[in-house]
Amino acid sequence: MILANKPTNPSEYDRRITIQRFGATIDDEGISTEAWIDVITIWADRKPLTVKEFFEASAVNAQKSVKYRIRYRTGMLSDMRLIDLRDNQTYNIRGVLDDYYGDHTQTHIIAELIENG
Repeated sequence: MILANKPTNPSEYDRRITIQRFGATIDDEGISTEAWIDVITIWADRKPLTVKEFFEASAVNAQKSVKYRIRYRTGMLSDMRLIDLRDNQTYNIRGVLDDYYGDHTQTHIIAELIENG
């Protein structure tokens, strides 16, 4: 089912986020270590979950879950994380809705806040 497309207004993308993946890195001395690696920094907007999304996310603590919308992008995976550079919060990616409207305009990311401690 293709949803009715909402026109994308560039001014709605008002947050910079960095997408990261966990993997091996090699330092200056040639030592390999596991760490979070930046994949890309892009513009996004953040919205609260809809009622339906809230209940679907209940298994992953919906109280701390939000939805980020980015321009259409492939390669986003649920084992990645994102850092919202506006509030310096880190979120685990719990779900990716590729090509949300079926027209290669948007990707939606459901993310859960990682709490310190």
